[in-house]
Amino acid sequence: MFTVLECVTDRHDRSITVISGLIALLGMLAFHHLLLRAEESTASRRRNWRLVAAFSAGLSVWATHFVAMLAYEGTVALRFDLMFTTLSAAIAVVGFWLAIRQGFLGAGSMVASAGLITLTVAAMHFVGMAGLRAEANLDFDWGPIVVGAVVAFALFILSLVLFSRLRGLFRIAAPAICAVLGVCTLHFVTMSATIITPDPSLPAVVIDMADNVWLTSAITGVTLLILVSSAIGVIIDRHLVDLKGFANSTLDGLAVVRDGVILEVNAKFSALLDREDGELIGRRADQFLVAIDGQSIDQPRRSAVEASPRTGDHARIFEVAVHTIEYGGRPSEVIAVRDLTERRAVQKKVEYLARHDMLTGLTNRSIFQESLQLQLERGALTGKPFALLALDLDRFKAVNDLFGHAEGDRVLRDVAGILRASCRGGDTVARIGGDEFVILTAEGVDTDGAGALAARIRTTFRERMNISLDPTAVGVSIGIAVFPKDGADADALTQAADVALYRAKASGRGMHAFYDLAMDQERRDRRQLESDLRQAISRNELHLLFQPIQSIDEAAILGYEALLRWTHPVRGNVPPDVFIPIAEESGIILSIGEWVLREACRQAAGWDPALKVAVNMSAVQFRLPNLAGAIASVLDATGLPPARLELEITETALLKDRVVTLDILRQIKALGVKVVMDDFGTGYSSLSNLQSFPFDGLKIDRSFIAGMDHDANARAIVRAVVSLGRSLNLPVTAEGIETQAQYRMIVDEGCAHAQGYLFGKPDTGPETFIGVREHRVELKKTKPRKERDTCLD
Repeated sequence: MFTVLECVTDRHDRSITVISGLIALLGMLAFHHLLLRAEESTASRRRNWRLVAAFSAGLSVWATHFVAMLAYEGTVALRFDLMFTTLSAAIAVVGFWLAIRQGFLGAGSMVASAGLITLTVAAMHFVGMAGLRAEANLDFDWGPIVVGAVVAFALFILSLVLFSRLRGLFRIAAPAICAVLGVCTLHFVTMSATIITPDPSLPAVVIDMADNVWLTSAITGVTLLILVSSAIGVIIDRHLVDLKGFANSTLDGLAVVRDGVILEVNAKFSALLDREDGELIGRRADQFLVAIDGQSIDQPRRSAVEASPRTGDHARIFEVAVHTIEYGGRPSEVIAVRDLTERRAVQKKVEYLARHDMLTGLTNRSIFQESLQLQLERGALTGKPFALLALDLDRFKAVNDLFGHAEGDRVLRDVAGILRASCRGGDTVARIGGDEFVILTAEGVDTDGAGALAARIRTTFRERMNISLDPTAVGVSIGIAVFPKDGADADALTQAADVALYRAKASGRGMHAFYDLAMDQERRDRRQLESDLRQAISRNELHLLFQPIQSIDEAAILGYEALLRWTHPVRGNVPPDVFIPIAEESGIILSIGEWVLREACRQAAGWDPALKVAVNMSAVQFRLPNLAGAIASVLDATGLPPARLELEITETALLKDRVVTLDILRQIKALGVKVVMDDFGTGYSSLSNLQSFPFDGLKIDRSFIAGMDHDANARAIVRAVVSLGRSLNLPVTAEGIETQAQYRMIVDEGCAHAQGYLFGKPDTGPETFIGVREHRVELKKTKPRKERDTCLD
């Protein structure tokens, strides 16, 4: 029986023992390197690498044991049975495979794996010992063997822990050293605890030491070959897999081509051509791709070139770049392919949207301006005329508000279709915003040609936009300017077309008009007048006149109607029927209306308390939801009792939003203010309005009064209105009384109140009328007043 140290130093050949230790070290280094590679691999490859690791570890431990046994220099000759020797190698491989196949997921898993490795090394050792053939009997001292197994088990656990926690080179080196120590400890402790007792009765075993040397060398060489091959395999696999993964991670398809034949492709290249790798490798690249420049697809180029597939979807667009590299030790070409199909589609869409209106598909404003500028430049060189048509849709806003924006968009698309169908080749149709369109005709279109185009458009609108059949139908108004007579640059020509469009709309809509200088001057005057009107209040250019309202039965003045006047510093007195429409269209009427109401109430507050004041209200003012509150504020500020204020409205105010307007009128009536319907009989739903709201009186439009003496129909209308008022208990006022004959007629018809020049011209207020309460009308001839006195109506 020998001690472990004596066993290693005295009973073993030292050189062969060193070889066995080297085998163990290399084997454990390869084993842990393979385990690391398994962790880095995908799940499908991890199992394979662990199997390779089991072979590497098992065979290296087996070789370590076998070579160390050959190094033993005992007094008894030893031979090895082939079957047991082979079985011990298989046990080593299977044992390591079972120990590592699930990995090391925790402390419990590491303990189990270390225990299994310990049992594997021990089983391999004793099976190998069972295959010994010698003239001796073998016995074992199990105490030291158990101690050696425990030490080896601890070293194997330490090896797995270090492998799990360390990083870098130490992750392989440190665990490998611990594992080698564990294998050697278990082997040499077991060898030292082995008792060999010679037995002459056993068959003699003759061993040639040269055979042991050659056998040791062969086992060592084969083992080293296996270990080195495993290590090289890991390195090569890591390099190739990483390189392949790197190539597959790119967005480009890559193919290595030599002499026109494809040698290697990445996954992206196969996907772009919708082929498997096997269908591409070994075939010519020109069979799959064709370059736009007509050269071979693998021809090296200084810059990228477009290409398309020879099969499949020919609409796809590829970008191909070719470079020469060294592959497999020989010059080759690498083709980089990128799919531009989606990018080009997006680019085309962006370019289209940049040039066209997204809703209608017509040319947009910016491109239209470019086209107009180019046409102007060509026209300046050739002198050929062309026309610019400005179009605006009639009733579109009402359709959009009533039926919604979706229906409004549909109408705009239909209009775009009509304009395309009406125009001819060379004409440019553009939508420049909202319901505004323009048409730029081709060169050579003069005034007659432009007029024919406008007439054609209007005819098509009447055919396809029939208002009686389609409530969403719209009309079109067209203004026409012709180059060069109406303008030689873009601004002048566009402004001329806008002026002509304004005239067309003012002529009754659904018309077309040509530009002329007179209408331009009229438009400029109107814009100047609008600008001056905005400053009229701040410049104190506005003032009020008051016209009396006469009670026919009492022949006394009941109150006065406030009439607005504007004294322009340059133009003098501007008639109300000129500036009031401008104020309503521009929205200035809101500030002017508030000023009129406040000023009328302020002056009326100083009159005889029995007199009332009547103020006309514009339909535009009823767009203010807080109109009743504004009126209440004016009454509070001026101190005028609400019962002395009478507001006159026309039926136009009820046409825009009937429900909202009636609600505002009820709020005003709740203040105690009286509400009178002015110009009764000229609206669209007079009887319905009287039923919907309790008015305090009616005023007959002056046009009926003026026609009473020669038009029986006018007198019949006056009679009907007075009769209606009497039935509804509403006093009826006849305005525009200028002659005694008119006065006698309204007296005969039963009118309650009268107003007109016969009773007094508009003046500054009641103080100019002597004996206000006792004033009696003296019937005398009065020259009829042709000019209509208006306030906000």
